[in-house]
Amino acid sequence: MRLAPDPEVEKFRADFSAFLDTHLPTPEEATVRSKSSADIPDWARRWQRTLFDEGWLLPAQPPEYGGRNATLPQVVAHLEELSRRRIYHSFNPQGLNIIAASLLTFGTEEQKRDWAVPLLRAEITASLGMSEPGAGSDLAGLRTRAVLDGDHFVVNGQKVWTSGAHDADVLLTFVRTDPDASKHKGISVLLIPTDSEGLVRRPFGSFAAPDDLDFNEVFFTDVRVPKENLVGPLNEGWRVANGSLGHERTLLWVHYAERMDGLIQDSPCDEEWYATLQMDVQALRLLGYRLLGADRNPVEISVLKLLGSEAAQSAELHALEHHGAESLLHPVQTGPDNHMNLPAFTASWFERYARSFGGTIAGGTSEIQRNIIAERILGLPR
Repeated sequence: MRLAPDPEVEKFRADFSAFLDTHLPTPEEATVRSKSSADIPDWARRWQRTLFDEGWLLPAQPPEYGGRNATLPQVVAHLEELSRRRIYHSFNPQGLNIIAASLLTFGTEEQKRDWAVPLLRAEITASLGMSEPGAGSDLAGLRTRAVLDGDHFVVNGQKVWTSGAHDADVLLTFVRTDPDASKHKGISVLLIPTDSEGLVRRPFGSFAAPDDLDFNEVFFTDVRVPKENLVGPLNEGWRVANGSLGHERTLLWVHYAERMDGLIQDSPCDEEWYATLQMDVQALRLLGYRLLGADRNPVEISVLKLLGSEAAQSAELHALEHHGAESLLHPVQTGPDNHMNLPAFTASWFERYARSFGGTIAGGTSEIQRNIIAERILGLPR
């Protein structure tokens, strides 16, 4: 059996490719690089707005939300084309792919109008406030509290690893609203503007790039949030969280597959490494396509997330070892710079490998994914 997209999907891909050929920003336009994952330069805001207006931002959505009611195979073709060409459709990926998508799923009509559409049109940016000190990937262990006081929630607590928070206009924040409920209950979700009184953001560098300030710790001291900023039902934030991470994980395998294809082109390798990399890429794609052909099981998405992030990390490690001592300094171009016409950005193979650990953490750690697979697919005891 030979798998191939149907003509309708290939027509969709060709139309999108023609759009990119015509509308990509010129080198004269794309002169400024984003400073964080919630910083969108003016030219990139215009680019994202063009995608929105033409229905190529989130193709599965209806036109009023930047799409064209595309089918899931068409969405995959869209993402494959973006990844193959190394093109960003937003410089605020969490704002677009997680937060706006979650608002379209769980938000009120007013929240869609006042928050989701401005995010989609790059008029504002957003960050995701999940992780906390002492809780890490265990969202159910969060301790940031929100107490309803009249028409407002009063929020106290701390978040950490909040990517781009210092440049974001709003935080989608997970808080505990019922301290007496069981661990996975009593959690709610609030949209908190970052200029709220009592909210403090402190950016810090990572071990891979100390001068690259994207991570933040965020402190909330008696921050008052209007109760209409509650996303989803009160105390049902766990359901919203699963939906939010589901948006992030569902098609992340497309990015990993294209990224590993890029590694094959970027780094010379021996036959064994080449064969391993090719098998990982093909296994990832076949598993992804298999889920497209059936009702998507959120549990099986964990398999794709685990395989994709760890195969990509393994590929970076092989490249690091291949270059030996030179890998500490040897610069290679990274990121989607070629087709976005951005200034060249280089990093050593070591830095690329160090950054790959983020992929095994963001969207649910590998450890959490293994627990999900063990318990819900293999039926092993907790």
